Amino acid sequence: MTTKQERINEALDVLRQLGMPNGQLNDRTAICLLALLNLPETTSWNNAGNPMLGIKAILDFAREKLDHNYAENSRESVRKYSVKQLVAAGILLHNPDKPDRAVNSSDNCYQVEANALALLRKVGTKEWKKALLTYLETNQTLAEQFARHRDMQRIPVVINHGLNIKLSAGKHSDLIRAIIEEFVPRFVPGGELVYVGDTGTKWGYFDEQLLETIGVKVGSHGKMPDVIIYYREKNWLILVEAVASGGPVDGIRHAELSNLFQASTAGLVFVTAFPDRGEVMRKFLSVVAWETEVWCASDTSHLIHFNGIRFLGPYAKP
Repeated sequence: MTTKQERINEALDVLRQLGMPNGQLNDRTAICLLALLNLPETTSWNNAGNPMLGIKAILDFAREKLDHNYAENSRESVRKYSVKQLVAAGILLHNPDKPDRAVNSSDNCYQVEANALALLRKVGTKEWKKALLTYLETNQTLAEQFARHRDMQRIPVVINHGLNIKLSAGKHSDLIRAIIEEFVPRFVPGGELVYVGDTGTKWGYFDEQLLETIGVKVGSHGKMPDVIIYYREKNWLILVEAVASGGPVDGIRHAELSNLFQASTAGLVFVTAFPDRGEVMRKFLSVVAWETEVWCASDTSHLIHFNGIRFLGPYAKP
């Protein structure tokens, strides 16, 4: 009879044959795969299931079926270093029931892709090797299709057709471009661009009329954030500071921006954007203001929430 560890080892061998990187050839990733196949040691591979599970349900399976008790604070490691990689490989689907689900929704879930499921149900049979070769020949194309499908769910930023954006070269402009192309579609879907500053010209893009419709009139003396987006659906004004070398939204900058946009009829949301979690972010992280957000261009689908009673969203004015 197969033991729990033997079943995990079987899954590890499958992951190895599927070409998963060394960083995912561990019990944690194997257990994630088994959970999403509903495959404890008492069930044969040809009877593998196909449930849609969130990270919590995966951890519940690990504890209840395979005697692996992961701490609650390990959820992010499981998601980022196991499940996310299985999605990237095309083995799992992310939110197959609702691909446009918000990245910070508690309903995020995963499911084994149909072709991968058909293959995995052949583990241990004489058909396995031939089916594996066929799968591997098409898997890269399949993974690319999933990536394009996910990209289609991202709603691009809305730009006034009468205005153009021209960014000068440099790290600061590269980060501004990432905010527009990566942050906005993920966290402010359908957001309308109001303002973009640039190292070449302070007023790189400015839809002044749109800003005035929500009660704000800013003169040339105003120290604008690097990017402003209006989220009409929620009536939020997103104020983003791009920190390639300068400062983040610290306590002083938070007060400055609050004062500059105090007439806004839209709720104010403060975001600091960094290129990555490297030296610049480490330098400024200790002074980032509470009740703001941090986003890194290197980790496009994540936000770091600085305390507060909610995730992304405005707070009441003091």
